[in-house]
Amino acid sequence: MVQAITTQSLSLGYGGELIIKELNIEIPKGEITVFIGGNGCGKSTLLRAVARLLKPNSGTVLLDSNNIAKMATNEVAKKMSILPQSPSAPEGLTVYQLIKQGRYPYQNWLKQWSKEDEEKVHRAMEATNLTELKDQYVEALSGGQRQRAWIAMTLAQDTDIILLDEPTTYLDMAHQIEILDLLFELNEKENRTIVMVLHDLNLACRYAHHLISIKDGEIYAQGKPEDVITAALVQEVFGMACQITYDPLFGTPMCIPFGKGRYVEKEIGTVVNA
Repeated sequence: MVQAITTQSLSLGYGGELIIKELNIEIPKGEITVFIGGNGCGKSTLLRAVARLLKPNSGTVLLDSNNIAKMATNEVAKKMSILPQSPSAPEGLTVYQLIKQGRYPYQNWLKQWSKEDEEKVHRAMEATNLTELKDQYVEALSGGQRQRAWIAMTLAQDTDIILLDEPTTYLDMAHQIEILDLLFELNEKENRTIVMVLHDLNLACRYAHHLISIKDGEIYAQGKPEDVITAALVQEVFGMACQITYDPLFGTPMCIPFGKGRYVEKEIGTVVNA
């Protein structure tokens, strides 16, 4: 299998605190990879390093087998785009103006705005169903529409690899599915490599081809969801007892947590409090 991104003995931290410890990961080309793990385990830190937004303490990130640290900024920006967690735009910016920002890596004093740039922006708007909203102000959009606008900006950047840090945060269930369906379609139709951080384990299993589970700055498990997700992993990584069953619609692993709420005791058909 061809790898889009690999890391070699990658260690990351802030100040004197080491957060990621000599990670070796492989992100398959043309697939959806999702980082999962508890709060503070290093998921977002790892994504920032992969995007070259964080300099490693040691180790290497390879982008298409090239050391990303030695690549020119514009070269990286033409291969990989990133949507950070909870991005914000200046007031008064329209959807069209925001999406145009994705074409800036291709601009210089020799090459100004072109017909190709305009076509890429319009294709991004069409792919995200935003054409009719192109003149709307970003701050006037709903949460799902706003997130689609940011994704459209990354699409206009026209990269084979798209990184997203918790793209469904603060969205209701309908908008979460809308965004993840969009990313799934981009992968299916355009063979884009998608790398995400997600908190919802069941949605991660439904949409990912490849999961990377992180615990205390180290890889706990990686592979296909059906090979990775077990009750033992959820207990170890998230500290939560659960039962693993299968999504009745998609056949992917589905985590049912044991909590202290109400549940149905099927054997006797009564509802009891745990």
